[in-house]
Amino acid sequence: MVDRKLNYIGGEWLAGASELENRNPSDTSDLIGLFAQADTTQLKRALDAASRAQAEWASAGIERRYNVVMAIGTELMARSAELGELLSREEGKPLAEGKGEIYRAGQFFTYYAAETLRQIGDTADSVRDGVEIDVRREPVGVVAIISPWNFPTATASWKIAPALAFGNAVIWKPANLTPASAVALTEIISKQDIPEGLFNLVMGPGGAIEQSLVESPKINAISFTGSVPVGKTIAAAAIQNLTKVQMEMGSKNALAVMDDGDLEIASAIALGGAFGGSGQKCTASSRLIVHERVHDAFVEKLVAGAKAMVVDHALKEGTQIGPVVSETQLNENLAYMDLARSEGGEVLCGDERVERDTDGYYMTPSVIGGTANSWRVNREEMFAPIACIIKVGSYDEALQTVNDTNFGLTSGIVTRSLSRASHFRRNARTGCVMINLPTAGTDYHVPFGGRGESSYGPREQGSYAAEFYTTVKTAYIAAGIPE
Repeated sequence: MVDRKLNYIGGEWLAGASELENRNPSDTSDLIGLFAQADTTQLKRALDAASRAQAEWASAGIERRYNVVMAIGTELMARSAELGELLSREEGKPLAEGKGEIYRAGQFFTYYAAETLRQIGDTADSVRDGVEIDVRREPVGVVAIISPWNFPTATASWKIAPALAFGNAVIWKPANLTPASAVALTEIISKQDIPEGLFNLVMGPGGAIEQSLVESPKINAISFTGSVPVGKTIAAAAIQNLTKVQMEMGSKNALAVMDDGDLEIASAIALGGAFGGSGQKCTASSRLIVHERVHDAFVEKLVAGAKAMVVDHALKEGTQIGPVVSETQLNENLAYMDLARSEGGEVLCGDERVERDTDGYYMTPSVIGGTANSWRVNREEMFAPIACIIKVGSYDEALQTVNDTNFGLTSGIVTRSLSRASHFRRNARTGCVMINLPTAGTDYHVPFGGRGESSYGPREQGSYAAEFYTTVKTAYIAAGIPE
């Protein structure tokens, strides 16, 4: 029987106006299920329910919030093997990565559960005699969360967890490419002691549902992860209601390999950073900026490593790179390979759609040599297992090239020099800087975000999330009531 999954609106599981097929990118004959697609009438129902429920949740004691958020995280971690397999089945990342993502999602919830008990305000004396001041944070209200397909549970969790922990209601619009993971997380949340309508899952067509959601005056804040064009559209809509926005968008991350760097470390870092998750990470190393003195030796190691990587079914033991997420994504990736050749690049390995035992969207990791930073393949986000080599003659040129982009999410350097590492850390114009580490890979208890077209609004993750999910209230209190 075909598995049919519903939206969760106002505390009820509801069929949608239509249904969407969800198929396994590792095996397109594997139908994961049919998923409800909401219309704008159902979205309005979710908005009304969230507005009512948020007031109740905001007045709930912090221990109740702690228990709810902690329970969600604990269950995610306990079920990481089961839910990780589901995630890998629908998104295509290798099984170990799928399990790890679910476990990390659980850690986001347990971290923010603890944050509910650390909501300590500030006090101050007024400049006026007999007046005391109390400063504390309160929930921002109803939060719209629009999450991507590449980390369908983790990215959503690092938004949902602080939203709930700080007393907000949530309307979640996940990506339609990965609805099964969204339903699985919602099933866990729906079992908790929360008001009906506090948390709503609204799956549906991106254009109609997202636009109506971000235009609604009942939304107090919007947290979005996705492309730059969509982010700009959301920001334009949000400003009409002066709605608070937080956006993580595109990237074109660079790893600089210096002439004093350890090439074994450098090649391992580059392989993991460029090709992990099929290159479908916002933190992936798509630009490899290499000092001319070690260029040839590094490229030789990189190409050998890329050719040795195992591309296969996401659930198959030994797979290092699964399929890309869809036929559309695969065609876009191969089009970028054609573009790189037309711009003058040399394809050193990859550039192939390959067949495996099952029909899927398989592509070998690709390295393109002889590129310039001005080329489109080095200016545009590709979201593909493609790495472009840019040769430079000095550290100064490397740093300038790293910073020569419209984006600014992550950057990295491989060097043995403490002075270079320190200078790079201070002068790389990115939100995250990695020293002798892959550009992909961040922790959950510290802020995450970038500069330029990579990010807009307050940072995500860690204690910095409070800047977005709360609003500050300053209260003035007369010390005594006059007779």
